Amino acid sequence: MGCRGRGDTVSGFRIGEGMVVERGVYSGRGEMSRILGVVKGDETVAQRQGSNGKTAVRAPEVVAGEGERAAAENGGLSREQLIEFYRLMYLSRRTDDREIQLKKQQKIFFQISCAGHEALLVAAGMALRPGYDWFFPYYRDRALCLALGNTVEEQLLQAVGAAEDTASGGRQMPSHWTSKRLNIVSPSSSTATQCLHAVGCAEAGQYYSRHPEAAKKPAAGVVDYREFKDVTFHADEVVYVSIGEGSTSQGEFWESLNTASNGRLPVLYVIEDNGYAISTPVEVNTPGGNISKLIANFPHFHFAEVDGTDAVASYAAMVEAVAYIRAGNGPAVVHGHVVRPYSHSQSDDETNYRSAEEIQADALRDPISRMQMWLLREGILDAEGINRLERAVDEEVQRATDRALAAVLAQPESILKHVYSEDLSPTGAEFETPVQPTADTAEHTMLDLINHCIKDEMRRDERIVVFGEDVADVTRDADRTDAKLKGKGGVFKVTHGLQKEFGSERVWNSPLAEANITGRAIGMATRGMKPIVEIQFFDYIWPAMHQMRNELALMRWRSNGEFSCPLVMRVPAGGYLTGGSIYHSQSGESIFTHTPGVRIVMPSNALDAIGLLRTAIRCDDPVLFLEHKNLYRSVFGRAAYPGPEYMIPFGKAAVVKPGKDLTVITYGAVVPRALEAARRMERERGVDVELLDLRSLSPYDWDAIATSVKKTSKVIVAHEDMKSWGYGAEIAARIGEELFDDLDAPVRRVGAMDTFVGYQPLLENEILPQVEHLFKAMSDLAAY
Repeated sequence: MGCRGRGDTVSGFRIGEGMVVERGVYSGRGEMSRILGVVKGDETVAQRQGSNGKTAVRAPEVVAGEGERAAAENGGLSREQLIEFYRLMYLSRRTDDREIQLKKQQKIFFQISCAGHEALLVAAGMALRPGYDWFFPYYRDRALCLALGNTVEEQLLQAVGAAEDTASGGRQMPSHWTSKRLNIVSPSSSTATQCLHAVGCAEAGQYYSRHPEAAKKPAAGVVDYREFKDVTFHADEVVYVSIGEGSTSQGEFWESLNTASNGRLPVLYVIEDNGYAISTPVEVNTPGGNISKLIANFPHFHFAEVDGTDAVASYAAMVEAVAYIRAGNGPAVVHGHVVRPYSHSQSDDETNYRSAEEIQADALRDPISRMQMWLLREGILDAEGINRLERAVDEEVQRATDRALAAVLAQPESILKHVYSEDLSPTGAEFETPVQPTADTAEHTMLDLINHCIKDEMRRDERIVVFGEDVADVTRDADRTDAKLKGKGGVFKVTHGLQKEFGSERVWNSPLAEANITGRAIGMATRGMKPIVEIQFFDYIWPAMHQMRNELALMRWRSNGEFSCPLVMRVPAGGYLTGGSIYHSQSGESIFTHTPGVRIVMPSNALDAIGLLRTAIRCDDPVLFLEHKNLYRSVFGRAAYPGPEYMIPFGKAAVVKPGKDLTVITYGAVVPRALEAARRMERERGVDVELLDLRSLSPYDWDAIATSVKKTSKVIVAHEDMKSWGYGAEIAARIGEELFDDLDAPVRRVGAMDTFVGYQPLLENEILPQVEHLFKAMSDLAAY
């Protein structure tokens, strides 16, 4: 077998020696596949049928020593390795076939196969090191995972949704491969998101290699996320990521190539090109129909394009690519042309959109049949040997099936486990520490204390890195020593001075790409690092939404606690800027509080900001840390530096102003406005308003809300975002459900108009909640 054969052309590929002719396609239905002929020049060297057929088997006998002698010609694979190569391919196919059978019997609920990809993927598995290298596969990668050491039983346990499913505990569909033991990181069903995770994983490996001290656990008595993150790394590790050709249309694929190229990262991209993205052919997804041609000019890459149905050629391409990466040269792409002998999934029927002629042409290139007949032709196995191997595989699959079908299924009581960390909750008492006065008694802004907190934490924890758009002081190394340059440090100067103190390895500027920032941070965090990333404006968070909703929030739950990514995402948010207009004034926190798996906080003052941010950094959950731009330099809420250990637990509200007549529940920039209105109520109306600052939006302090409402019996929920479908609706609804008997009036809400923020200040002042709006709502409710 080889990358280039000779003979007739079929579906764009030349039939070489060892390719099976039309009648010899793998059927997937018998004990072994039915082979009637194989091309070797003009000679047919074998005829074979399955155990139910009548044709006698004629094949070459195995000649002792031939396999070993041919190893150099076979990509370095010995006879034993070639046999194992075929066994893994056949094991993958028969596992697919068994899942298809189980799906038809309604014993599993979804099936998507690896069929046609086996040669390329076993080649990758045999060229890489399980538990040493890292793997970000996609749903076609059954054969890769089997080659790495994943078992058929493990794969079928996921298919049936068993409690002991090691990949997800019954939470993910089949074919979402996960193994902490093998360094196979939990994937989602999304396409291309994993490319950025792989890049972040590779960056983490390089970082640990340069900063090995960072991998250590914290000192005894220190409580933070590191206690639960075991770090391993190797200087020459490779990070594998695979993707279907159709998914290369996704922007995150291209964003990942940019970073892998710039950083010369040790990432192996395997593009599994079967010609279709479900029903959409390659020429529609990819200009010119060939992704290799489009990416060929990325610097520092090694590129290989190979017939992915040819086992030996695929292995040779993988070995060469891996060697290039391990030598420190940069990333590599292996683009394998494979086939899809089955439909996209069991929910799809490809005969609705592919002609019979096209399907038959693909069948001629089935890698199982090719490998079978090549083994026969080369004398590595005879027909009896192949029969014996295939029977053993079928017995292995049957045993695994029996065990999987007998397994206890995932139980309802497990549902909420691993939504958040089971080891360290940010609501715990360990995150409630007092102010420790220091020599710095000056009143600081929120911006100042956020900067102080990040510096404190970076000094104590070498795993912390900071990146985002414009967060560094300078970008080019030559400029770092220029005393005339004051440095940028973020558009609001929140990160100013961090790079000067901690260097470009720990603080750097990202590309202008929010998904890139978030996806890379997820990859780093799965390796035990603590990225603190900045999305420059909340208004531009939406390109990162896919990564946030489908990856960041779900990594721990979907892997049943095997993997997690506790990073911190800082986001300047909100309006009240005078001229901020549509795209620099957005809120929208309710969209994110509706996403389980992420903690969300929004401080209203400097002291809360430093206390909550320190908790966010040290805790073991991902945190969306919303910083209101209007409050960065506000006179309201300034505070002295409280010391390097000051923390506030999440889910604990603050009573800003105690009162007895009426409760106002709010957060963020509405707090100072509500406080002004409350004081006015007391002066002008004699109404004593209690003002509750939630501080933490997910989780929120229901006990504090209930205590206050029971005391005052009247309540307003106020927030800056639009009133309709806003965060306050959930609070108001729960008060109505659980505290109805304690109310003397309907729950009222105050929020922005149901539109966007206008540029003209007259418009902005009318759209966003102002002191007058709050005062009127308080007056109306007090008079009810």
